[in-house]
Amino acid sequence: MASNPPVTVLDCLRRRAEELGDAVAYGEMVAGEWTPTATWSEYHLEVRQFARAALHLGYSPKSCLAILAANRPEWAIACLGASAARAVPVGIYQTCSPEQVAYILKHSESPLVVVEDLDQLAKVQSVRDQLPALQHMVVMRGVADADVPKDDGVFSWNAYQQLAEQTPDAELDARLAEIRADDLASLIYTSGTTGRPKAVMLNHRNIVETCRIGEGLHDLSAADSLVSYLPMAHIAEQMMSIHMPAYCGYRVCFLDQPLNLLTTLQAVQPSVFFGVPRVWERVHSGMSAKLGAASAPLRAALSWAMGTGRKVAERRGRGQAIGPLLALQWRLADGVLLGKIRTKVGFENIRIASSGAAPIARDILDFFAGLGVLIYEVYGLSETTGPGTWNHAGRTRLGTVGPALPGVEVRIAEDGEVLFRGPNVFQGYFKAEDVTAEAIDADGYFHTGDLGQVDSDGFLSITGRKKELIITSGGKNIAPAGVEGELKQIDLVGDAVAVGDGQRFIAALLTLEEEAIAAFAAERGIEGALHEHPEVLDAVRDGIRRANRQLARVETVRNFRVLPRRLTPDAGEMTPTLKIKRAVVHERYADEIAAIYAEGQTLSPDG
Repeated sequence: MASNPPVTVLDCLRRRAEELGDAVAYGEMVAGEWTPTATWSEYHLEVRQFARAALHLGYSPKSCLAILAANRPEWAIACLGASAARAVPVGIYQTCSPEQVAYILKHSESPLVVVEDLDQLAKVQSVRDQLPALQHMVVMRGVADADVPKDDGVFSWNAYQQLAEQTPDAELDARLAEIRADDLASLIYTSGTTGRPKAVMLNHRNIVETCRIGEGLHDLSAADSLVSYLPMAHIAEQMMSIHMPAYCGYRVCFLDQPLNLLTTLQAVQPSVFFGVPRVWERVHSGMSAKLGAASAPLRAALSWAMGTGRKVAERRGRGQAIGPLLALQWRLADGVLLGKIRTKVGFENIRIASSGAAPIARDILDFFAGLGVLIYEVYGLSETTGPGTWNHAGRTRLGTVGPALPGVEVRIAEDGEVLFRGPNVFQGYFKAEDVTAEAIDADGYFHTGDLGQVDSDGFLSITGRKKELIITSGGKNIAPAGVEGELKQIDLVGDAVAVGDGQRFIAALLTLEEEAIAAFAAERGIEGALHEHPEVLDAVRDGIRRANRQLARVETVRNFRVLPRRLTPDAGEMTPTLKIKRAVVHERYADEIAAIYAEGQTLSPDG
């Protein structure tokens, strides 16, 4: 960046438009082809147009503006457009249930929500009577103007953007001039142990400083490219797909259907890729199956080539010279085999590959290192504007989440909790001063709730969690209390324990409520081990299907086991106040949990 560094996220975008102009800012997959669809100048104008339309509708500073959609250019335009109007963008996962959408819209008091399509519009309209602050709804491109309802306050994308004509540029410029580094720039709703999401407040300084640090760590520039496919309501994807590109100038390919990820990678051949462990696992599984089917001579050659790749990755990770002999071996291995394999996957140009949001298996890291793809593990939270520690070129240790970002302090408390302090640490939780006071101490350290240790070289390893969030292998944060609350509504269910940490889906351990199951058995004349009886299991399964309709797709329970007895304090499974001791339950019923995931999914996410 030039002198006079940017202060706000809008400064970053404006500079990109000025410096890069006609260079590609973003594109999409059209008929299976990577198609550039906007330059930086066009992107900047789209954001300004969105903001001017918001001003015409009377948007006041610090009001919230919600976005409910998959990854689309309009997501980024609405996010930055809201900021330009001095409003606060609020992302909502497109998989959220109507009740969850209602909570976020009501809590944020958003007067306007931008939705992806008519299905998401119907979701909002079904709860609109609960939302006194909601005034306007905008449907993104892709839905014909004629198909958008003519209800009061509902606009097609084109109709909304045309409202900008009523607001002169000078009015928007005056609003932009009012924005300060300490102004709220984003609300990230993240799961809490109570089941209700907390709203993380990030200001412009948090975001811009994190972008500055990320650019320096990885030498990001306009020459780079990225595929955007993870949910943009998540802080990681917002940073990688919206703010980092605006700061560094790299182009983005928006992908609204993650199932098409491999095809998109092959078409785009990005230089930057961020994946949660589950994504890396899927790529690994597909590649391993194909490589395993190769002839014996080819497998032997691959073994040698990948062994060479791992040696090169290890030295590069430590910042050590490769040496002439290893360099020669690497040129041979890469030129004959490994480079071709990476191209087929979509990693021909890969330069920065990262994994975060959940632990990744060491064998996955070793596999990709052997192919010449050194995965930089990163650790952070919404509260740290994404990264807090990050492996990078010359400072990488596989199996750790890397050293602290430059200018960021990481400390381990006496009880092993990981603490952060720095310019990336959030401002607090929206409308929750008491919770904020618990999270940020008097010295300015944010208490993550995670347990870890820092080695003598400054590399952090995460060893566990104090908080009770479940993090799936796909990187989704699930508050078990919300899932368990719905399961306990099932007539026959007594206790419910959601499981799935590090797994592909959420499952449940359930017990039967004594009186309800006694009545159920008497009515049907059944006896014996009721927790194994087919009629009982069918009734519980039907109850889970009903509960799943109240949950976001990622929260839905896909399999379960009914335990033979209730959980009790006497057995050490509950506290005296009847709170579940999760560690005890997980250990005691480890075989049942293992059997669930060995069996796989027996319930569909749609019931």
